[in-house]
Amino acid sequence: MSQNTGEPIDSHDENGEQQEQSGRTARSFSSKPLISTEAAGQHAAGAGAALPLSAPKSAVSSGAKKPSVPRARRMRLSLTRVDPWSITKVSFLLAIAGAIIQIVAMALIWLLLNSIGLFDNVTQLLSKTGLDAGGFDFSSVLSLSTVLSAVTIFSIFEVVLVVVLATIVAFLYNIVSSLVGGVHVTLGDD
Repeated sequence: MSQNTGEPIDSHDENGEQQEQSGRTARSFSSKPLISTEAAGQHAAGAGAALPLSAPKSAVSSGAKKPSVPRARRMRLSLTRVDPWSITKVSFLLAIAGAIIQIVAMALIWLLLNSIGLFDNVTQLLSKTGLDAGGFDFSSVLSLSTVLSAVTIFSIFEVVLVVVLATIVAFLYNIVSSLVGGVHVTLGDD
């Protein structure tokens, strides 16, 4: 990657007329070069391609620069605005996934507790202490269908709450970032 030295670059337009430009030119459908011929020559000389094959090693070491080890590029970027609609869509899908995980986890926990006999032990404990009024059965009150219905209703409210809060946070972030400039992130190329 060549660096811009600020010197004007000579190039030709479609009619063959010479133009002066400063810096690098952007990629387009025209025939304008992306870098100057001088920069391309310097890059080739740095790689050792500009020297003749029969040149002695002393000419190589004294005349041309040694190729440098490429360093990782770092870019400093700012997240200045987020799209609230995209935040709403992503948070909705993540909340739905969380709700499904929550329902499946609760079903597995209920099956585990039922298999170790927890509900029967709680019913026996209540009958021994005299708190049971007329044959109270703890496992019928907390049956699998009752537990899953309650968790499903709770998960629906949770999905709505998460989506609304995420959208509000996106709007608040846009307001705050317009005042302070957003979150600054440095990205590195390894």
